[in-house]
Amino acid sequence: MRKPTIALLLGIMAIGTSIGEDTKNFRITTRRSSDRVEETITDKKAMFVVHSPVGISSATIDRMAEHWPETIVIQLRLKGLESFKLSSEKLKLEASVSSQNGEQRLWKGGNEEVLLDSKNPSWMAILIKNADGKATKTIPLNEGYFELQLPKSFSESNPKTLTLSWIDFYRN
Repeated sequence: MRKPTIALLLGIMAIGTSIGEDTKNFRITTRRSSDRVEETITDKKAMFVVHSPVGISSATIDRMAEHWPETIVIQLRLKGLESFKLSSEKLKLEASVSSQNGEQRLWKGGNEEVLLDSKNPSWMAILIKNADGKATKTIPLNEGYFELQLPKSFSESNPKTLTLSWIDFYRN
């Protein structure tokens, strides 16, 4: 039996080190093992695509890089969006989209009585898209998604963690 050479051992150690490095910009943890979050990152944009077969769950996104990209987009691959919550250390937003008429509601800090509008700096538009990526109001969605671009205040405050939670439809 041949003894491994120093060069071979150093080569194996180098491979192990490069495999073990965390090169991701984000660490994503989902509440359910069936949930999945795909990320696409560029210099100026982070997109997180959430797949949730059960339709009720949550995820945390921990920033590993020094800063968030200036644009953060969440795509929720759900059939409906009866409840959505987004929070960081400094801001908490909640939203809902009516399954009857597609009406959207957005509020801040748990105060559902004070709705936000597009003039508010915390405003977050919710786009409803079909499987082809075209705008729709038909809910339940069949292979479509809800797309939310987070307000600039999220990336500007540079939180360490974003927490998302969602409910596609309330169940009785």
